[in-house]
Amino acid sequence: MATRRGRRSVLLVLAVVACALGCASAASAQNAHVAVIVGIPGDPEYRELYGKWAGALVDAATGPFGLPRQQVQYLTDRPDDDSARATGRSTREGVLEAFGKLSAAGVDDLVLVVLIGHGTFDGKVAKFNLPGPDMTAADFDPLLDRLASRRIVFVNTSSASGPFIEVLGGPGRTIVTATRTGREQFATIFGGYFVDALTSDVADADKNGRVSVLEAFEYARREVEVAYKRQGILLTEHALLDDAGDRKGTGEPAADTKQGRVAGLLTLGSLGGAAAVPEDPALRALHEERRALERRVESLRLMKDGMDPQRYARDLEEALTALALKSRQLREAGAK
Repeated sequence: MATRRGRRSVLLVLAVVACALGCASAASAQNAHVAVIVGIPGDPEYRELYGKWAGALVDAATGPFGLPRQQVQYLTDRPDDDSARATGRSTREGVLEAFGKLSAAGVDDLVLVVLIGHGTFDGKVAKFNLPGPDMTAADFDPLLDRLASRRIVFVNTSSASGPFIEVLGGPGRTIVTATRTGREQFATIFGGYFVDALTSDVADADKNGRVSVLEAFEYARREVEVAYKRQGILLTEHALLDDAGDRKGTGEPAADTKQGRVAGLLTLGSLGGAAAVPEDPALRALHEERRALERRVESLRLMKDGMDPQRYARDLEEALTALALKSRQLREAGAK
């Protein structure tokens, strides 16, 4: 009798634990709030790329990750250009309104804020460029303070973003910047790879079906280095992550060290169908090869200011040609 009761107790405990884990997994997607803020793009090519990155993140949040639409804010300088997704204009007033909506997040909810665009640095203060008055880290700091969440992830993918860590770092905050100083002022490519990592399984290193902020950071940092090395130009962006609250950050965080421990636990939830790729292995491989070529084209366009014009034109033509051929190959394989 005692043995039977003991077994029942064990089974009951296991059932409770399984239910708790299942509920936590299901709730994790619902208990996240996202704000994607695209500043002034400037060059038309940047407008296209930044809109593409932002759209991919918004679509993943409201699609595979299952967030209610009211928990996803998307601000851009021209919201009418993407009226199906955009929730407001990326002015200072628009940002304040978006953060007002983020205040609905609870203490244990994840809040993800991603800035995409350009930044400037005058030797003392770094700014994120917006239509109208720009915003500094000091402008964002009180907005983050007003959030009840203790699981805040603030990602500034713009140029000259490094100084944001020095101001925004603190308890309950994971801060990511595309550069380590304000003097790295060329357009950055980190944002594209970071969004790729969050919205697909390419960065899922432990193959658990979820991409943590740490995994996304490590993937994006590596891919940025590869992209610059491929073009043979000096690396002009060095991403940093600070989740220890010391306002210093590091380019090499890890799950078992001071910097990276918290980021390794933070995720938007299960990837589910986040990666909209074919199930057939051959088609999937072609799809991934095409995505890599698309990212190469995007990276080239963002790195052009640091490249010799003739080399830029040649490399871009080669990449576009390879992309066209790969797209045709994928179409033909799909038809078969």
